[in-house]
Amino acid sequence: MKGPVAFIGGGNMASAIMGGLIREGLPSAQIEVVEPSEEARQKLRAQFGIEARDHAGPALARAAIVVWAVKPQTFKDAAGNARAHTGTALHLSVAAGIRSDSIAQWLGTQRIVRSMPNTPALIGKGMTALYARPGISDADKARVEQVIATTGALLWVKEEADLDAVTALSGSGPAYVFFFLEAMTQAGMEMGLTREQAYQLSVGTFAGASALAQASKDPPEVLRQRVTSKGGTTHAAITSLEQDQVQAFFIKAMHAARQRAAELGDEFGR
Repeated sequence: MKGPVAFIGGGNMASAIMGGLIREGLPSAQIEVVEPSEEARQKLRAQFGIEARDHAGPALARAAIVVWAVKPQTFKDAAGNARAHTGTALHLSVAAGIRSDSIAQWLGTQRIVRSMPNTPALIGKGMTALYARPGISDADKARVEQVIATTGALLWVKEEADLDAVTALSGSGPAYVFFFLEAMTQAGMEMGLTREQAYQLSVGTFAGASALAQASKDPPEVLRQRVTSKGGTTHAAITSLEQDQVQAFFIKAMHAARQRAAELGDEFGR
């Protein structure tokens, strides 16, 4: 990555991207950060040697790309404070829900890419979807890819509304995995294993199954069927899940997440 990068917001997701950029050779002196929280600024100083500022100022003008890593409810005010210094920059938003029309209006530019990352970006295993407004050039997209690729895998979507579905699947997805890990660990303990044993078995199973799915050309239905012998132990478990309509309720839950993502845009994008 060449040229200075600015971050509005210095929390976990911003830190994940900063860490990736630094690992790829970008000097910390080339990273400008605006972060109101003193605690967060101290963390950035200790972790990366970055001297973050508590407010937007002329130093932002040197950045070729500005990454917006703020909470949806604070985006509009943050944009108003930074707008005077970021007019020529390319803008990348990692904020949930806020649509690019709102961002374009607040910043006075069409050079905006919206993204939806997820927390495995913290260890370089993230999954990020991206949407580019019509004003984005191929060179702009390549620059954004350089930034996001430091955190894991990425894909582009053609319709901005698809990011709400992405939020429901991969954006919120790690929480679903952790939810099932909690349940599997609890079940293991109830069956006599220690918490450490149950958790190690559960995490290893998720990691291995995900790697197998990624390496296989077969759909998940086929992979599941290969593990499920009729009358066997897995069949008993899957039958119980089906009787309790776990799959249907799980799908319903993701629709709820998608709906909330859309509501965030309505609520905080005005």
